[in-house]
Amino acid sequence: MAFFTKQVRRTFSSSAVRNLVIKHVTIIGGGQMGAGIAQVAASTGHRVTLVDTSDDILKKSVKGIEGSLKRVVKKKFADKPEAGEEFVQKVLQNISTSTDDASAVQGTDLLLEAIVENLKVKQDLFGRLDKLAPEQTIFASNTSSLSISDIASSTKRLDRFGGLHFFNPVPMMKLVEVVKTSKTSQETFDSLLNFSKVLGKIPVSCKDTPGFIVNRLLVPYSMEAIRLHERGHGSKEDIDIAMKLGAGYPMGPFELGDYVGLDTIKFIMDGWHAIEPDNPLFAPSELLNKLVAEGKYGKKTGEGFYKYK
Repeated sequence: MAFFTKQVRRTFSSSAVRNLVIKHVTIIGGGQMGAGIAQVAASTGHRVTLVDTSDDILKKSVKGIEGSLKRVVKKKFADKPEAGEEFVQKVLQNISTSTDDASAVQGTDLLLEAIVENLKVKQDLFGRLDKLAPEQTIFASNTSSLSISDIASSTKRLDRFGGLHFFNPVPMMKLVEVVKTSKTSQETFDSLLNFSKVLGKIPVSCKDTPGFIVNRLLVPYSMEAIRLHERGHGSKEDIDIAMKLGAGYPMGPFELGDYVGLDTIKFIMDGWHAIEPDNPLFAPSELLNKLVAEGKYGKKTGEGFYKYK
């Protein structure tokens, strides 16, 4: 009887995910990434519940989404202002907010976190909500550098756990890295791929390796540019100009680092260096460490490799 019950439960879980069309999304984290994902999901007809720790944060998130939508409307509905306003209101009606993540996960199809890039914090969140969310709910992380398998290990739904790595700013960037771990079921992976496509994004399939595809290539490239400069083999300005004109990149590595945030790059590299201390690609940089220690993170602080007014 126990074996039969387990088989029925397994069959129910698999078929539920196989037939799941994601309609209701719960997003934990109302920051720039979470709000951007919420905007895109709501704009494509999904019901979105945006969750954060305070109403003030959520009000700021919704205000930011509204402002972003109005910028979209100026271009998309330039000759039809009334239709544009109707579009904004319709999208906003698809978004609800909550400070109670336990109740927010009830009845949701997809739980996606976009919170602080800290493994234990993410594990604690998912481990707690795993006990509360419906069995068929898919869990996903928007992490850019942490292992999806490590995050998922705090739950009992390893087959219904994957990665959805969006890029900033979410409404503008078309790419989504969809991450499949060794435990992620094909049904779950297909649901995440289809969800990304419905959002109007272009998904790429990724394995659960450090940095997935984009950051695994981009961050070491940025670090090698810093090392090139540290060795005195090129100025920041010349390296940036060379990569823009020679490789056709829209920004040079130092400009890009300031845009992304030097603290973010250091955090990623420190994590990878801890995992693979002998990998020269992940070796720390004295210059990067110095700038971060001085609070010079780039554009967001007014100074990084370059100064900003």
